[in-house]
Amino acid sequence: MTELTLESLIDDGNYLGSERARLENKAILDELERKKKARSMAVPTDDNRVKARLRELGEPITLFGERQADRRDRLIYVLSQITAARGDEVQMEEESEEESADEEEFYTPGSLELLEARRHLAEYSLPRAQKRIAQQQIDSKLPLGRIIDMRKKIFAEVKRFSNLGSQIGDERPISQVRFSPNSNFLATGSWSGTVKIWNVPACTTSRILRGHGDRVGGVAWHPQATLTQGEGLVNLVSGAGDKNVNLWSLNSDAPLSVLKGHADRVCRVAFHPSGNYVASASFDTTWRLWDVTTSTELLLQEGHSKEVYSVEFQDDGSLVASGGLDAIGRVWDLRTGRTAMVLDGHVQAIFGIAFSPNGYQIATGAGDDTIRIWDIRSLKALYTIPAHVSNVSDVRFFRGDYLPSTSTVRKEADVVMNGMDEEADTSNDKQQDQTPDERRYRSGLYFASSGYDGFVKLWSADDWQLLRTLTTDSGKVMSVDLSNDGRLLASGTYNRNFQLFAPEEAIV
Repeated sequence: MTELTLESLIDDGNYLGSERARLENKAILDELERKKKARSMAVPTDDNRVKARLRELGEPITLFGERQADRRDRLIYVLSQITAARGDEVQMEEESEEESADEEEFYTPGSLELLEARRHLAEYSLPRAQKRIAQQQIDSKLPLGRIIDMRKKIFAEVKRFSNLGSQIGDERPISQVRFSPNSNFLATGSWSGTVKIWNVPACTTSRILRGHGDRVGGVAWHPQATLTQGEGLVNLVSGAGDKNVNLWSLNSDAPLSVLKGHADRVCRVAFHPSGNYVASASFDTTWRLWDVTTSTELLLQEGHSKEVYSVEFQDDGSLVASGGLDAIGRVWDLRTGRTAMVLDGHVQAIFGIAFSPNGYQIATGAGDDTIRIWDIRSLKALYTIPAHVSNVSDVRFFRGDYLPSTSTVRKEADVVMNGMDEEADTSNDKQQDQTPDERRYRSGLYFASSGYDGFVKLWSADDWQLLRTLTTDSGKVMSVDLSNDGRLLASGTYNRNFQLFAPEEAIV
């Protein structure tokens, strides 16, 4: 299979000129026109009137788990379908002169550095997407019996997760926890403005990073940190209430670089899969893209009406998702700068957002106590999970870069940061009981969520059912993460500690 590149994509004119492409484009344009007309339809806002109208049309007046806003959206959809089938004119709402005026397309000038970055992002993401889709096509041919056996085996282990231990992490609440790529370290950010790196599961401090003057809102590891990335290079990023984004190495307590530009508190941060870019979400209603090499701002992206709280990259590297306190999530195409999808369905602020390793599903956790699963292919929500009885603070899919054998004993000795390369790869030889099919299938098969109800929950990512509920010693769980080796789960809590969980009978 020829590797897909930006040049071959541009030079390939066969698709655009095909009859299939014309039909697909026509179908997309017709659907967009239908949605545009549907938004202008006169539909009652009173729930009783909405139910009465649905009854008149012979539709169910309510569906399981359906909210009032969802019911009204369903009525709009039904009416628009009926109108389109009849070919009638849509009953339009009265529009003001300003609304009826021709809308002007708005563009923001970009720098040459941003243009070059977009090209690099396209060159990086296209081959990765091609390989992922090719592998998914191979995996789709696995026998059903084999899939059922792997699923039972993996979920049986997930259901055995239990409390391994708790450690006071700081003087103030732990805002976020993130495992290192090699699963031997845990980074914690706290409201005291301190970032700490811990050896796990020993829970001993490896390094304390001081550089923020206000509460830390997010931490993220470089994709190759503790693996191939040198200790003196950028390995970690953090964002805080002092409006700064700090880049850290693993052999210094001072930041390598401080990225300034945000006008308000910085919340979540994320590394691009290439490791060359960092995204930061802020209370100034924007998220920004930074070049790690030059420590410069490449993009200031607006689009939310309120504060932006969360941001996350897709594994291919072509998309980034942002979630805001306006209850709206947006998926952006980094290669073009356009909005690829609007995640409109939550009724309160979005606090957690995560891409599934399969590349086309997104999970969002919000203040309405639910997790919504979105499909980028169909541009709609697939499922709504009533996850917690208070705010859903974080959502994390399991990603298995390498998985150890379940019968392997993990070394008890504390790992020192200097000399990390000698200890970090001890998991590479722990795969004796795992077949390649099992390792691929496990990645993205389940995810974890944390809530302000004091619980951490594990969910299946194929039928969205609850697998395990884990209690913590705090009323509010601020963050959750799963280690890449599948052996540990960590939660950061409001009462200043973090907790580790591991499958029962597993020797860690």
